[in-house]
Amino acid sequence: ISRCQPAPEGYSPTLKWQQQQVANFSAVRQSLNKHRSHWRSQHLDSNVTMPKSEDEEGWKKFCLGERVYSEVDALSDNESLGIDYVKVGFPPLLSIVSRMNQATVTSVLEYLISWFGEKKFTPELGRWLYALLACLEKPLLPEAHSLIRQLARRCSEVRVLEENKNEEQISALNLIICLVSRYFDQRDLADEPS
Repeated sequence: ISRCQPAPEGYSPTLKWQQQQVANFSAVRQSLNKHRSHWRSQHLDSNVTMPKSEDEEGWKKFCLGERVYSEVDALSDNESLGIDYVKVGFPPLLSIVSRMNQATVTSVLEYLISWFGEKKFTPELGRWLYALLACLEKPLLPEAHSLIRQLARRCSEVRVLEENKNEEQISALNLIICLVSRYFDQRDLADEPS
């Protein structure tokens, strides 16, 4: 099984940074678990209709928005009045992710990782991947285990190919690799500290 590709020169995360990210992530997970029933009981806005677990296209559009999903970059002038979540995607709000069971979390993770296999990394995708990882229960089911390893390897490929070395993007990719390797104990995929 192939390892992750090393970070581009000068972009390898330090061990201290990785440990801090794991600590932050652990705190997010604890908070999510502690408040899950509260958030689950909150009413979703009327414009939020969560797709069925098996609706891959529906989830991609729900998470990423039609703009990213359809790869349309143009904003028309009349769109500046408010946020149209159908176009820009719903953020992974606690009221949304708290309603997802493990099967749905794993399915949506699979849909987004498969989408990311062919497309570029976007902030919307990064937010959802982080939120879904935060919802994954340990010990991991075999399919979740395989998925997150695939995700870390894909992040390392994209990170190497990042032409203009967008620091925010590389940082986001480093974060996902760090969480998969160090929080979910996939040590062979970890970035070796610089």
